[in-house]
Amino acid sequence: MTTNWFDVIDQTWPAAARHAVGPFVLREGQGGGSRVSAATADIPVTEAEIESVEAAMRDLGQKQIFMIRPGDEALDAQLDARGYQVVDAVTIYACPVAQLTDLAIPRVTVFTIWGPLAIMREIWAEGGIGPARLAVMDRATGPKTGILMRFNDKPGGAAYAAIHDGVAMVHAVEVVPFQRKQGLGKWAMRGAAFWALENGADTLSVMCTDANEGANALYRSLGMQPVSKYHYRHLV
Repeated sequence: MTTNWFDVIDQTWPAAARHAVGPFVLREGQGGGSRVSAATADIPVTEAEIESVEAAMRDLGQKQIFMIRPGDEALDAQLDARGYQVVDAVTIYACPVAQLTDLAIPRVTVFTIWGPLAIMREIWAEGGIGPARLAVMDRATGPKTGILMRFNDKPGGAAYAAIHDGVAMVHAVEVVPFQRKQGLGKWAMRGAAFWALENGADTLSVMCTDANEGANALYRSLGMQPVSKYHYRHLV
């Protein structure tokens, strides 16, 4: 069965609402970032239809943002001609859960817990993941967990994971600055894999902006493979 990666994104990191505007799906983000605020279309669109969804974005008080997925090349060209700029090219990585459950995680290194502890909220806040993005996590209706990392008896980072259609997707990975380069990202992904296995998922996935060279290298080092890509078009 072919995985619809963008359905997994929508279900594990859900918008506050989804509005049909002609051929577009417009996500209402309520401050939760581009991923939950972008418009997408599955069929060719006209310039008038783009103008209609732009007006709907303004009515919601949102910036004009479109997500461009594989197959959206025509829309990409239309938006380029309208002055939209490419922002945040993203790669989606995935691997079988079993690939990351072959090693035992060191004691007291990774904890999976929901809801998030106060220290996890503090770590996310310091990384720019504030209440609006925590509200996104709260909205997810499938199995989900927070991931707390520790190193040398101190908090090391936080992440969030949720499952849809047999795929566990990891979001909001944040390692505190003084705990970086200790391998915590690797153990967090392995911790997510063990949690995913226990909750019936067979695939682990994560998204990463192409500009984040360190995180891309981490996911590749774990044997995770690129399975799709997308970028945004913002009107600036």
